[in-house]
Amino acid sequence: MSRIAYVNGRYLRHAEASVHIEDRGYQFADGIYEVCGVRGGKLMDERLHLERLQRSLRELRMDMPVSLSALKIILREVVRRNRISNGMVYFQVTRGVAPRDHPFPADTHASLVVTAKRLNEARVAASVARGVEVMTMPDQRWARRDVKSVALLPNILAKQMAREAGAYEAWLVDAEGFVTEGASTNAWIVDREGRLITRPEGPDILSGVTRRVLLQAARAEGIEVVERPFTPEEAKSAREAFISASSAIIIPVVRIDGHPIGNAAPGSTTLRLREAYGRFGELS
Repeated sequence: MSRIAYVNGRYLRHAEASVHIEDRGYQFADGIYEVCGVRGGKLMDERLHLERLQRSLRELRMDMPVSLSALKIILREVVRRNRISNGMVYFQVTRGVAPRDHPFPADTHASLVVTAKRLNEARVAASVARGVEVMTMPDQRWARRDVKSVALLPNILAKQMAREAGAYEAWLVDAEGFVTEGASTNAWIVDREGRLITRPEGPDILSGVTRRVLLQAARAEGIEVVERPFTPEEAKSAREAFISASSAIIIPVVRIDGHPIGNAAPGSTTLRLREAYGRFGELS
């Protein structure tokens, strides 16, 4: 079956879906996005994703393109039309179409695009089973990483450098020498005392929805949580490390810059948290 996309009020075959060449998302990366996991045909943590979407829009002084209730219907309809059981739905809002000029245009309407795709479950399962390697590199992104902007060029370059070096993900390091987050994931370690450590919320990282649920799950499981920055050197001496994202929940990290973490195998706390996520994530 052909994939179906939603573009500004119309459901279209994916191959025929398009936006105007003067859409400000294309011209200026003047837009934001969200990716919501789908499990058993239901949306994962939709409420948290929509809250973050609205926050990003407020930070960029951008309007919602449709009402919240209409957006919920559209998301489910795109999932239904694409027959997605396990996968993800992507939704992007831009400031709209206007002649190219840097200031905000007057009287333009925000654009909305929604797509969905299936999850490569075999690939995720293999990564969870064996763990992955990450590579550290300088964080060269803009200073408002808490806004889920479509301006992802530094993330793309970092991810590509990591893949070319044989790593799965890039961990970005700030000017003070602390890990911020991954190119498309949040970064975590478990120290020798069994404490779960991750960087606190703020403009240096995107507050991942999966991150928020995992913090709740960890505390409910009796795992001590410490929200503070950590260095690559501390991570390399940690008992465990992992990355989190809506697409795969948790993937264990077993090597950082070629250095083995723990016994170079997925750790017990990491796998315990991955299992616990299912009890705390919301399906709707």
